[in-house]
Amino acid sequence: MDFELRKWETADAEHLARYANNPKIANQLTDGFPHPYTLDNAHKFIDMARSHAPTRIFAITVDGVACGGIGLHPQTDIMVKNAELGYWLAEPFWGNGIVSKAVQEIVEYGFKHFDITRIYARPFGTNLGSQRVLQKAGFTLEARFEKTVYKNGRLEDELYYAVRRP
Repeated sequence: MDFELRKWETADAEHLARYANNPKIANQLTDGFPHPYTLDNAHKFIDMARSHAPTRIFAITVDGVACGGIGLHPQTDIMVKNAELGYWLAEPFWGNGIVSKAVQEIVEYGFKHFDITRIYARPFGTNLGSQRVLQKAGFTLEARFEKTVYKNGRLEDELYYAVRRP
């Protein structure tokens, strides 16, 4: 399935609110990703995503429709040479290899546009799909912290996957 990464547009808000309002997505992300996901949440997110230069957070689109997001979050202080990767995709598009390819694109973009040497992601231990995505994109499991993340009333393992600048 063909997809494109592009800047978020104000007109994406309705699709964003519709596709992001899914507990199966929210359950795999930090609590900063709201559920339910409202149109107001979508507008605030798009405003924030459009405020960075260079762009850090992109819409994942299929046939021009925003159906997911992917972004790099450059770190500060002693972690300044690192960026955290985050992503999600609407459930109707799962299983098509979109996120694996999008991760490869954002890694290339990140090393080109940011002064970083490492990109990392922190999937939950139960999120096998995200772990496979990262492995396909060339990330290596660096660490597993047992029962460190508290989500939905239970403790989850936190995994650290990373890729380094070639």
